[in-house]
Amino acid sequence: MNKHRYKPLQAQTMVITGATSGIGLATAQRAARYGARLVLAARNEDELKNLCFEISQSGGKAAYVVADVGEEQDVQKIADKAVEEFGGFDTWVNNAGVVVFSELQDLPIEDHQQIFQTNYWGVVYGSRIAQKHFKTRDNGGSIINIASINAEMPVPILGAYSASKAAVKAYSDVLRMELLHEKAPVKVTVVMPSGIATPISDHGRSYMEDRGKIMPPLYDPELVAEAILTAAQKYVRQITVGETGRISMLAWDLVPSVMDRVISWALPRVQSSGKPKSPTDNLYSADEDGAVYLNQRRQGLMLSPYTQARLHPKAALGVATTAVAVGLVAFKLIKGR
Repeated sequence: MNKHRYKPLQAQTMVITGATSGIGLATAQRAARYGARLVLAARNEDELKNLCFEISQSGGKAAYVVADVGEEQDVQKIADKAVEEFGGFDTWVNNAGVVVFSELQDLPIEDHQQIFQTNYWGVVYGSRIAQKHFKTRDNGGSIINIASINAEMPVPILGAYSASKAAVKAYSDVLRMELLHEKAPVKVTVVMPSGIATPISDHGRSYMEDRGKIMPPLYDPELVAEAILTAAQKYVRQITVGETGRISMLAWDLVPSVMDRVISWALPRVQSSGKPKSPTDNLYSADEDGAVYLNQRRQGLMLSPYTQARLHPKAALGVATTAVAVGLVAFKLIKGR
């Protein structure tokens, strides 16, 4: 039986879906800087070409596949490209996702189904194909699935999105257990971003009076990219990116009835942007891509102490120990005066 062994990024080939925008783009750019070979997938061929050119100009290696992750044959093409170009892959990141802003009763069934086709079935197809490949490799490999805090804390206006991400988390958790039982050389990580300052709301279809928005506070997409790349190099079962998301999920568990009332009152108000609806969206086909950030400018909280502590617990313990030691020394000096 093969055994899973993590490699440094510079020795890895990574597959990233949804690579031309937001979290996927930030992850691709960051991974390229660390020397990973990349196989990038999205529906926007022009932006895929631009991204691969940018990476090659910086000395990196990247190939691309125009793919709709909701189509199993397209996802298979991604894996085939990785084998053709680089002899296989070590990490598969299921990141592609879409959102629709709508109350559930107003959301057309075909749109609801399409959200699941991309967000859930894209993860299923990618995970099935990736694990099959990893079982043939000496070092195995890692599957990293991007869910959301809405997987555990569903919210109005994003009901279908929340349901799709809950399905992603449940699928990933069961897959992990089955692979453990099988003793397969495959690790499964679930990344749970809080609100992130990506263009997802600009790309999302809206059935509200205006364009939707993600509830603040928002975090920098680079924090999610860091979490993904950390999980590609060492085992992280699940990581929530952003304190606000973690606090909200804890509150949901502790006082669910109170949270029902608070969220039902607040969210429909804070998820309205006041901006006109975008004339296009990415629900069924590619929209304008190529931006990591909302409004194409860096924004969002750039630090999450909670996430850093979860990703690097030894370093966090060292910092905490040092802080306590400094505090004790300062206390003794003050007391001795």
